[in-house]
Amino acid sequence: MIRLLCAALALAFALPAPIAADQPTITFGSAVSLTGPLAREGTLTREGYDIWQAYVNSHGGLKVGKTSYHVEIKYYDDESLPENAANLAGRLIDQDHVNFLLGPYGTGTSFTVAQIAERKKIPMVQGNGAAEKLFNSGFTYSFAVLTPAKFYLTGIIDLVLAQNPKPRTIAVTYASDAFSQDVASGAVDYAKAHGLNVVYDNKYPPNPTDVSSLVSAVKNANADVFLNAGHLQDALLVAKGLKEQNVPARAYGYSVGPDTPDFTESLGKDANDVFGGSQWSTAVKYTGVAGFYRTPSEYSEAFERVYHRPADYHNADGTAACLAFQYALLRAGSLDPQKVRDALADLDVTTFYGPITFDKRGVNMTKPMIVQQIQNGKLVTVWPRAIADAKPVYPTPDWGKR
Repeated sequence: MIRLLCAALALAFALPAPIAADQPTITFGSAVSLTGPLAREGTLTREGYDIWQAYVNSHGGLKVGKTSYHVEIKYYDDESLPENAANLAGRLIDQDHVNFLLGPYGTGTSFTVAQIAERKKIPMVQGNGAAEKLFNSGFTYSFAVLTPAKFYLTGIIDLVLAQNPKPRTIAVTYASDAFSQDVASGAVDYAKAHGLNVVYDNKYPPNPTDVSSLVSAVKNANADVFLNAGHLQDALLVAKGLKEQNVPARAYGYSVGPDTPDFTESLGKDANDVFGGSQWSTAVKYTGVAGFYRTPSEYSEAFERVYHRPADYHNADGTAACLAFQYALLRAGSLDPQKVRDALADLDVTTFYGPITFDKRGVNMTKPMIVQQIQNGKLVTVWPRAIADAKPVYPTPDWGKR
């Protein structure tokens, strides 16, 4: 709570004062995880929303038709529970009378909120729910700016197959939630299709406290490449288990974890040379349209001025969801939910985050994933080669030599 308050004060003083006073207000609502096992990722999501809100309000407001609106975002803590997220989304619409919904963190919560959005016919844009379950349920009022889950780890597979010596075997572990299972199945299918032998493929229960038996099984599989599909807290638990049991591999990769500052802070040198699939980095040289920070570097610099650390992809995901609304509202010229929904469905815009164009399911299929690696405590982009700002460290040094 103190961290959020300090960041809010920094936002208030970091940007110029609003151009107009006494503006009408447009209100967005979000039930997001601020406590519980997904609290860290939920907080990163909120930061992404907040920096957009501060920018818009400090630059005259959000333009809709001939009117510029002051932006407010109403938050509730869903405590990382999907059922809470659904109830709170209903409260935001029925009691708080928000105009639109910004997504929660995670597939489970995003799915329950999408059901409410569909029932109430209120558009929602989210950047942190990536499982196919979300996109194959016939929702017409929900949109996702991020690349779907099944692609999260495929870039790491491409990277290692381009190295020498080329790996021959791979082990995949994953959490039992829908997102993680989609990430894992996508990675397993991709690995098999590209000639890798999957020697271990198994899940663990949600919010695990002990993964020692899983790690032992991975060690016995003796795979060249280890990949984990999960969330920050279980990624940290698995990574520590791999170190404790001295599990060797030529490469270690995670769907969530390496991109967050917490990963390096928690693991120290043991985080070095680990790969992570990422939705975004400053190495990707997009130039967005006017109305917000146009390049990844501009966004990252602005974010760091406020939060005193680099933006991670969860932050950028959240901000991109807001930008989808911004440009759809500009296109619609109206606050009418149906007109805004239709404008989102027809959106075709490039932002600092990349292209945002939704298919018929509401999925942004135009933006590729990238691969990052922690090198000497610093996160760098190593794949695809065309945009990399560093060469990958491969094979990974033995434990204790990083």
